[in-house]
Amino acid sequence: MEQLEEQIAHLTKTVDELSDVVARQDNEITLLINRVRMLMEREADREAAGSGGVVIGDERPPHY
Repeated sequence: MEQLEEQIAHLTKTVDELSDVVARQDNEITLLINRVRMLMEREADREAAGSGGVVIGDERPPHY
């Protein structure tokens, strides 16, 4: 019986630790989603304003 109580205590501790990890990851994911959204909006505004100027990949600059 004592061994079962030890196992339950260990499993309870593990579940609590995993719950903390999941909660932290949820906060980090939410923060990252907000940052990506902000960057996408900023880039869309920059693109709409026509002030891009960054050459991506094989794209030729406009003066060619």
